[in-house]
Amino acid sequence: MVHGQEVTNGDHPRKGSTKLLRSPRHNLSRRHKPKSKVFSPFVRGLSWGVGFMGTILLSASLGTAIAVYTPIAQLVLPFLPAPLGSLATDGLRQLGTYSLGRPVNVLVMGVDRVEGTENPEAEFNGRSDTILLVRFEPEQGQVNMLSIPRDSQVRIPNVGITKINEANAYGGGQLAAQVVSDALNGVAVDRYVRLTTDTFKELVDAVGGVNVFVPADMQYTDQTQGLEINLEKGWQVLDGEQAEQFVRFRQDQYGDIGRVQRQQILLKALREKIQSPAIIPRLPALIGLVREHIDTNLTWEEMLALMNFSRQLEPENFQMVMLPGRFSDVGEYNRSYWIISDQGKNQVMTEFFAVESPVWSAPGENDGTLTNNVRIAIQNASGSPGMARQVSEFLQTQGFTNIYLSSDYPDRLEQTQVIAQQGNVAGANQLLANLGTGRVEASSIGEIESDFTIRVGQDWLERSQESFVSN
Repeated sequence: MVHGQEVTNGDHPRKGSTKLLRSPRHNLSRRHKPKSKVFSPFVRGLSWGVGFMGTILLSASLGTAIAVYTPIAQLVLPFLPAPLGSLATDGLRQLGTYSLGRPVNVLVMGVDRVEGTENPEAEFNGRSDTILLVRFEPEQGQVNMLSIPRDSQVRIPNVGITKINEANAYGGGQLAAQVVSDALNGVAVDRYVRLTTDTFKELVDAVGGVNVFVPADMQYTDQTQGLEINLEKGWQVLDGEQAEQFVRFRQDQYGDIGRVQRQQILLKALREKIQSPAIIPRLPALIGLVREHIDTNLTWEEMLALMNFSRQLEPENFQMVMLPGRFSDVGEYNRSYWIISDQGKNQVMTEFFAVESPVWSAPGENDGTLTNNVRIAIQNASGSPGMARQVSEFLQTQGFTNIYLSSDYPDRLEQTQVIAQQGNVAGANQLLANLGTGRVEASSIGEIESDFTIRVGQDWLERSQESFVSN
């Protein structure tokens, strides 16, 4: 995984020992805490790298940020406090010596904290409220993130058919990684990261809040969980408590799937916040937060390699998708599940994780080719009445036959979005070419029953007016 000197380290959750690193000195299967307050310049550099990459992984696990998209290290150096000043010399050079040598898959989980235990690792053995599988692709310079609904129906060894969020509670990170691999066509899970979900508010507060569009008023009280949600519709800067409310709200038509969509929205908001220079003075506090609330089998050097890779990414090289499926029908099982779609899963695993489908597919079935019967939902986000219907009629002239109008999007967009709801980014780009305007949104924040969701922006209005004039 990392270029450097030769050493063997790390346990693969399915296949035992595997060589991921060529110079590991630490196997961080426990939380990262400094053993001494006296650091050499090199160790200070490593500490900075761990905190920086750990912050990224922490953010991702809670539906926040997985990557920094600007080479921020040079911006940070003048603002570092005295204890980290050595990064300007030996430390920064050491950070730059580690890089990814092959694609790496990291399972990131936000887990319910287990109270009343003296074992520091046991507090991470709750059910996983958030489950993400993140693939770092060095050759393509890309990060792909799969959101796995916590109610996904899976088989857990020695347990039986149940929800995937229970795997961590039954067997920790290793069992959770095995269950995810078994459910997703045998995909390799190289490492895992676990964090307690009660750190979410601290994280958002540590970055100074996040700018999020709340699509509708959210009011809900759950006495059993001590949860009270009160958010107003519109653009807001959410603090930690409000961001937690935004994620945990379930009283909409999508239930837990709506939570997954809002996690992806927060991910984008945190990504934008962390790439801003305004985050620089807050980085030391973020490092301390991560050290207290992370459990992983990543080594420090592996984190440095991921950090160095992630900070060079461009925004368009970060793609998000949700595991395709459906809600179980009433009475179908003795509890509610997210039933994974085999065809959708095969397409996502092939396109996002380079895992071949275990079953034969007809040509064009799972290769991203856009067919005329794909299900397209259209939302008007232009602020001008009738634009959704106009786009629908236009696409029908292009041969598309399975189109439906959805309710207007409550925010006004300048640019049309083509959302690859089921992960078919190649098809979304073909659809974008048909429209002739807009951009592809590589996430699953649209209508969940669609293959693609088009949010019609003001650019379509301008395009239609130009077309009218030219004719």
